[in-house]
Amino acid sequence: MIRTATPADVPVIHSMIRELAEYEKVVDEARATEEQLREALFGERPAAFAHIAESAESAEGEPVGFALWFLNFSTWRGVHGIYLEDLYVRPQARGGGHGKALLGELARICVERGYERLEWAVLNWNKPSIDFYEAMGARPQDQWTVYRLTDGALAELGSGS
Repeated sequence: MIRTATPADVPVIHSMIRELAEYEKVVDEARATEEQLREALFGERPAAFAHIAESAESAEGEPVGFALWFLNFSTWRGVHGIYLEDLYVRPQARGGGHGKALLGELARICVERGYERLEWAVLNWNKPSIDFYEAMGARPQDQWTVYRLTDGALAELGSGS
């Protein structure tokens, strides 16, 4: 049901990223191209990794979800962890265990490699996802607020202005 993504999966990953952006009501912000994903996942120095959830009902193993992640590092624990950038299961496949299996695979990787954290962010309004994560034992980090620099503010700060 869960497998490591291959270069042939880039178009379906790209498509599911667009579906996720529509669900999150920010489709205009999803600007990544297939070429960018291919380079990030399978280029000379991959910076991100992906796993695919396949439908058990389909003989061809139709992709129905994905997890895209990268390594982070805890200065407090002194080891890497995984930051889950995106987890998405197509609506028709939800409730079939694909999301849990994807998270389980990332947790397995953490345990196998000695990583001590598996972290991600969820939109405050996304109650179905929050309920799903909490049912598996995940807990919100309520004392932290995520900050982000993008576009003009990032360029201005980066230029030394």
